[in-house]
Amino acid sequence: MQIEAKIQSLGLVLPAPPQVPAGVKVPFRWVRVSGNRAYASGHIPLEADGSIAKPVGRVGVDLSVDEGYEAARKLCLAMLGSLRNELGDLDRITAWLRVFSIVNCEPGFMETPKVTNGFSDLILELYGPERGGHARSTIGGLPAFNAAVEIEAEVEISDR
Repeated sequence: MQIEAKIQSLGLVLPAPPQVPAGVKVPFRWVRVSGNRAYASGHIPLEADGSIAKPVGRVGVDLSVDEGYEAARKLCLAMLGSLRNELGDLDRITAWLRVFSIVNCEPGFMETPKVTNGFSDLILELYGPERGGHARSTIGGLPAFNAAVEIEAEVEISDR
């Protein structure tokens, strides 16, 4: 459990599973495993208890780029928590393959990559450049629940 040890050494915590707001139906899995791949559904930033992280809103309007970066970092921890819950061990991830990010922003906002770097930088810090290096797309849009950012990912995994 080297990755979880690194998370703890950084003073970070994997949040509890997402608390979906009342009345919201979630007809999908947070992580779907098929063969040697795990597909993580779109995640948003969470607090340690699994509630939606604050602040919410549009980066560049309601939040600074730095706050968006921190939101993407919290989101990374939420996704890692879901992956751990499904895989049992984050060390089973042998490669981060693809990351797709939607940043909540106004048309014309050009700093979406800086926001998504909060996610990518943490993955690289935890997994290193070989396992953590990933392909990535970042666009502006409207993430769920007015979150600053929403990200989905695909990882390669080893057998148990």
